[in-house]
Amino acid sequence: MAQERQDAIRLLTQDHREVEALFEKFEKASRDGTKEKLARQICTELKVHTMIEEEIFYPALRGKIDDDDLDEALVEHDGAKVLINDIEAGEPSDDFYDAKVKVLQEEIEHHVKEEEKQRDNIFSQARKTDVDLDALGEQMAARKAELMRQAETSGLPPAQPATLTQEA
Repeated sequence: MAQERQDAIRLLTQDHREVEALFEKFEKASRDGTKEKLARQICTELKVHTMIEEEIFYPALRGKIDDDDLDEALVEHDGAKVLINDIEAGEPSDDFYDAKVKVLQEEIEHHVKEEEKQRDNIFSQARKTDVDLDALGEQMAARKAELMRQAETSGLPPAQPATLTQEA
């Protein structure tokens, strides 16, 4: 199946819209089975999204846009990963399950705002660089497809923090 070519920012923006729609469906769901399915789908989408940003998008921009913005984005990812791992380890009957999904939604909404909606956001900064966003988008789309196949076949590992202090 041939996919329409899209630059890196369009791909990430599309991911944002898809996850927002999933959160909306979760809010309206009443059956535990539906909630669990949607929560797992949200977690998978977010794990793949953070992986392609951290492996490909952010490194390509490091030193070309405000590094503090990239650092903040990575820390935000790590906060979301804690919730993702908790949600994946739980089930809708658990205490705080819905609350964890809601807080994850709020964290993602904040993160999306900083990437694409607020003034001088990460995406607008990226568009002003010499980074080939089309080539980056192709690379990210290929990695995303690979990770989605892995999610469907063997599953993705728990989300790993990106900002752990590493000892030399």
